[in-house]
Formats: sequence, C-alpha cells, structure tokens
Amino acid sequence: MMAQALPSHARYVVIGGGIIGCSTAYHLARNHAADVVVLEQSKLTSGSTWHAAGLVGQLRTSATLTQLLKYSVELYGKLEEETGLATGWKQSGCLRLACTEDRMIEFRRQVTTAHSFGLEMELLSPQEVKRMWPLMDVSDLTGASYMPTDGQASPSDITQSLAKGARGHGAKIIEEVTVTGIEVKDGRVTAVETSMGRIECEKAIICCGLWSRQLGEMAGVSVPLQAVQHQYIVTEPIEGGTDGLATVRDPDRGTYFKEEVGGFMLGGYEPNPKAWALDGIPDNFSFQLLEDDWDHFEQHMEKALERVPALETVGVKTMINGPESFTPDGNFMLGETAEVRNLFVGAGFNAFGIAAGGGAGWALAEWVANGEQPLDLWVVDIRRYSELHRDADWSRDRTLEAYGKHYTLAYPHDEYVSGRPRLKSPLYERMAGAGASFGSKLGWERPNWFAVNGAAPEDVLSFGRQNWFDAVGEEHRACRERAVIFDQSSFAKYEVCGCDAEEALSWICANDVSKPPGRLTYTQMLNSRGGIECDLTVARLAEDHFYLVTGTGFRTHDAAWIRQNIPAGLDVTLGDITEDWGTLSLFGPKAREVLSAVTGDDLSNQGFPFATVKTISVASHDVRALRVTYVGELGWELHMPVGAMVGVYDAVVSAGAGHGLAHAGYRALESLRLEKGYRAWGSDITPTDAPAEAGLGWAVKLKSNAPFLGREASQEIASKPLKKKLVCFTVSHPGIALSGRETILRNGEVVGYLTSAGWGYTVEKAIGYGYVRHDGGVDESYLKSGEYQLEVACERVPCELQLKALYDPEMKRVKI
Repeated sequence: MMAQALPSHARYVVIGGGIIGCSTAYHLARNHAADVVVLEQSKLTSGSTWHAAGLVGQLRTSATLTQLLKYSVELYGKLEEETGLATGWKQSGCLRLACTEDRMIEFRRQVTTAHSFGLEMELLSPQEVKRMWPLMDVSDLTGASYMPTDGQASPSDITQSLAKGARGHGAKIIEEVTVTGIEVKDGRVTAVETSMGRIECEKAIICCGLWSRQLGEMAGVSVPLQAVQHQYIVTEPIEGGTDGLATVRDPDRGTYFKEEVGGFMLGGYEPNPKAWALDGIPDNFSFQLLEDDWDHFEQHMEKALERVPALETVGVKTMINGPESFTPDGNFMLGETAEVRNLFVGAGFNAFGIAAGGGAGWALAEWVANGEQPLDLWVVDIRRYSELHRDADWSRDRTLEAYGKHYTLAYPHDEYVSGRPRLKSPLYERMAGAGASFGSKLGWERPNWFAVNGAAPEDVLSFGRQNWFDAVGEEHRACRERAVIFDQSSFAKYEVCGCDAEEALSWICANDVSKPPGRLTYTQMLNSRGGIECDLTVARLAEDHFYLVTGTGFRTHDAAWIRQNIPAGLDVTLGDITEDWGTLSLFGPKAREVLSAVTGDDLSNQGFPFATVKTISVASHDVRALRVTYVGELGWELHMPVGAMVGVYDAVVSAGAGHGLAHAGYRALESLRLEKGYRAWGSDITPTDAPAEAGLGWAVKLKSNAPFLGREASQEIASKPLKKKLVCFTVSHPGIALSGRETILRNGEVVGYLTSAGWGYTVEKAIGYGYVRHDGGVDESYLKSGEYQLEVACERVPCELQLKALYDPEMKRVKI
C-alpha cells in the first residue's frame, strides 16, 4: 500500500497513534467535523498500548475521573456497532478483596463514593466471593467489594476501532512518520516538523505515551512522566475454565487477575518498582518488550499462588515486561500547556490508559476544540505541576513512590516522603524547632500541625481520628481565643505591572479590582461558561502595580490563566515572585495587640480597615501587610522579602509570648475555614461551578456595566433558578468522621455529595459542604423543606442543614 502523503496544513495535529491519540482524533473528527491528522512514528498501538493489560475499572476518588471512566465503558460497549471492528469489551464485573478491617473501611467509603457518583457497587462476604470465584482461597478475607459494570477489553482492538471511526469521520492517520520538532512562534505552536516534511497547524496534541516527555522538550514544555517496568504473566488454560469470572484486584497482596482465554492474566504493583530508559526512550522501540525479570516478579507470584492455589499446576504461556508511563502523583495529564499556547498533552496514564482512553480522548478533544476544559479536570490538568517537575531525578523518585502506593491503603492525610525537603521557607528550622509536622505541597514544606508536650511530630494514619486531632484542636482554639501565627510562605505570588494593568485585570477578574491603591479585592476569574477558574486576592499597590496571592498548588495554573487571557496589545507584565517573598499570617482576636507591639503604624479599624493593604515597619523591615483572613478572625497576612522573614518572625513571636500566641498549621486552617464557610478552589469551587451556585454571587460585578470574561454566562445563570447550591451540613454524632465525597440524601433521594469536610472544634460537630442538585431549582424554600441524611461508609446518618456560617467572630458565638 502506498504511504499516505503528509498534508501541508491541518487544523489539529495529534502526535501519537496509541489509544489516547486515536480516541482524541476520533472525538475531534466525530463531534467537531475537524480537520485532524494523526502522526505515528511506527504503527498504531506499537508503543505501550499493544501490551497493556486491558482492565477497565471506573471508580476513582474524583467525580470527574469517574465520569470519564464511565464514558469509556459506554463507548466501548457501542463502538463495534459503529465501526464494525470488535473491541474485545467484556463487562465481567470487578471484585476488590480485603484482608484487613482497615481495607474494609476503605471499601465502605468507596461504596459510598460510588453511590455519590452514580455507580452500582456492593459489599460481599468471603463466602459470597467464593461462590463467584470458586478457584480462590478466601480464608484470609474480611470481605470484598463488587462493581458489576467494570470489565476488560482488548487494547489493540479498541484502538483500531477508534482509528477506523476517526477515518470514517474524515481524520487522516499517517504511520511511519517521525516528529523531529515542534515549531513555536510568539509563544504559540505553529507547525510540526517531521521526517516527511513540515505541517502547519493551529493546535498540536502530544499523545505519544512513553515519548511524551521528549516531545514536550522539543517545544520547551515540561511533561513529567517516567517509564516504569510493569510485568504480568498469561497462564495456560486452567481445568474447568475461567470464562465468566470477574476481574480481581487483591490490593493487600498487590496483585490483579483477569480471565484470559481459559487461563489467567496475573500482574501486580510492587513497592520497589524499576524505572526504565533514564536517558530517554529509543525512537525504534516498536512492538518491543523488556527482558523477563522473574526475580522481580516472584513477589507477585508468591502472593498469587496463595490466593489461587490452582496456579501451582498451570504452565505459564508468556510473560510481558512492558514499560508504561507513570507520573509523580498517579494521575494522568491532560490539557493545554502553561508554556506554549495551543499545545496540548494527553499522556502519563499510569497503566490505566485503556480504562481512561475513551473518556480522556473525549475530554481532550472538547478542550482542544473549544479552548476550555469541558469538566472540572483539575486532578489531571497538566498545569497542576510546576518548574520543580522539570527536575527529572526528583520527578522519577516521586513517580516510583506513587507507583509503589498504587495498592496501599488510601488513608486521609497520607503524605509522600520522597524528594523532601525540597522547597523550604526561611523559617523551616524555626518551625521544626517549634514542633512542626510538615506536609508537602508542590514541593514546599509546610507545617500541618505542631506537636506539644514532647509528642513526636509524625502522623499516625487511620480512617478515624488521627493522632494529631487534639493538637490541632488546641491550635484552633488558640486562634479563636488568642492569636496564632502561620507560615504561609508557599503562597503563589505574582505582580501585575504596566500602564494597562487595571484594564487587563478588570477583564479577567469577576469582581471590581479598579479600586484605588491601598485596597484589596477577593475575586474569582471565570471561564466563558461562568465557571470559576481561579480564586484569589488582588491588592492594588499603585496605579500601575497589583499584587496577586493564590493557593500554593495553583501556581502554574493561575499564572497561565492570567497570561493567556490578557487582551492583546495591552502594556502589562506578569511576574512570579513566589520564592522571593515569604508570608506570615497573624490571626486571632489578640492579633492587633501582638502586631502593635512590633510596629508604630496605626493598626486601628479606622487607620487600617479590612480589605486594605499598607506597608508597615516591623523589626526594621518593610512589610506588606494585607488585612484579610481565611479563618474568620481579625488578622493580617504579612508579606515580605524572604531576607526579612527571620527578623520579623522573631519579633512577632517574642511580642506574642505575653498574649498566648501559638503556632498553627494547615490542618487547623482547614478546620477554621470550614466553620466560617470559606470556599476552597479545587473542591468547593471549580471550573464547573458558578459563583452564584457557590454563594459567591456578591463577588461578581454584574451590577456594573463593566465587561469581564464570563459576564454573559454569569448573567444567564443569575437570571434563572439555580439547579444546584453549595450548602453546609453538620453531624452531631462524635463518632462520625467526614472526609468528603459522602452522599447527600434529601427525603431519601440522592441529591449530591460532599465536596469538602472536616471537624469544627468550636461548634464541636463534623462539618461538610456540598452541592444540593435539583433540575427544578434549588432555592431556600426547597432546601428548608427537606429532611437530610449523609451516607458515610455505607451508613446513613442524620445531619442538619446550615444556611449561614457556623461561626460569627463579631458575635463571638456559634450559629447553629
């Protein structure tokens, strides 16, 4: 067959012919009648798709991820009807086995999560498992969970079916063509250079699996993934057959099984994985495997023989040692890159690319075609990473740790340990000396809580109240009754400067930032659908100088959103000063007394009102003080060059000694903000949530005539009954621990799930926030007319609806 010629131009160029590339092309061509070309350096599926295990599970901790995986299942079930090519899809169901009581607690929570996300899932006894899977030894089981709509598929067949569908809708697929460069001009992709010539394009999408990091480097883009060896075996047929058996995940033994032509496919996730190709993936690695490593695989084989004794007498047909691409946090990467406009990535699927392929391809195609993510894709957004992830050694170590945790118990507040400490505040040693137990966020070491009375500053993980519960309670009470100091130097911080800075920010920000110098504004930044893309504070320092502060983890994302939405032709610059400036936050009813002891500046309500910013002098250092709070108490964020941090901290701590000043960490901050009802981006508010739905309509300048991004959508949302509303629930039972994703029931019917949750030490109740949904409209009357329950780990518990903040610092009382 004559090779297909390379066109000189295409609207979209997809690089990579595995399942993700073909799914993306299929959805672009089918849903958008797009001019799309797929470039594959060898043959379709020849990278890692062809040797994938093919298990398709749906449940994840993220509603969006679960939705994408559900979409995959639906697509695979009907794709053959469209294309005429079989996909090998079999809805076999999936058993997950528990050998410990903690694993069963995890499964109970997962069943509740499944119900929250609209999936059928149930718990089984060991005896029920035995009846479903007669070959299994269940003597060590405490129970299991079962999801009937999970299954398995043939990775190569699905990909070929998607490719045929893409061609049928007009896409061109060109094999045996090597991409040699990605052309970028004025920060935008303009063309892809190949061994067959140059192809101009409006947008390019990197979907080339193991090679994606190297392709990204061609354009100066970081794609932090690492190739890791992943082994499984296929056995000879077993007497009696295996047809109709559910797939099995045995996490306490680190193994998985699926039926394979009368025998089994058996693999696992080991705690000591092996990285591969540290110097880059060879271009000619096509339909190839790595050498069998039986010594390394023995740990899985031993556990599998204990679970399925019949394997002892069955021969091994083949071993597959195929590299897969994994990421530093165990989630894949989608979306437009922060570094280059119109360059997108779909890669790093952590060995569940087949399960995610259909949904991820749809989401990426929508993002590419429309310029905005169609769902809340933050957990897989490539902009969740930072410059830190350009360090290949650091990313590899963290990726191997994430791989090793694939089947470990998912305790709340579990922290990674590799590559730490990496980014440290100047106060790191002082915080450690004060008893800090540190967590890590985007490489930053941050105090989570402070140990007292000689206790070890280490987390003891569990599904109930953990060992730090009482210590965090003391920090919480200190903030409510006296004053606390937080080291929040990890805040992402930007400066927006230029004679057109106000015009640029007024367009991007939903709230009014055109206030005079010295004022600060809490604002969202919206997408064209009116969803919340960013949630931050904007302080105006001068007519042409603004200072922006946002959450640690959103550093890359928020900067990219701002940069990409500054109108063309304006005189404005965006500078990231995160590591040049540190932040101390001083909060509590005695905060003014403490701060007044170290500065001569006027801190009175008249001299320094709320939502203002001033430069004050502390310990002979100029400090940029922002009168703002995230805890519901009087306080200031004190921002300063990092060189001033130690001097300012020492002065404040010394002055605070007589006022009962205490150190506090991020877990106390979370409890405090829950009581006050402050929202958290990425959980309570996302790109699919509008300010009006989240109770933040007051922060949108709809009453003005000023144009801003998302105005039209916001007006439309405000003009109609809301279909969902973020509200607060409390549970009085002291034994109930809420962690998020618990199901909300109104009059016995599922109406949503909790987006964030925790314990309120002042109100002495479990607190949860979540959206109540109703197509007929959600108003105060609808909310008040219902009886509510939360499903918590499979148990329905009564809860109380709260329509106002639980804590009012002005009244100094709990409002329940």
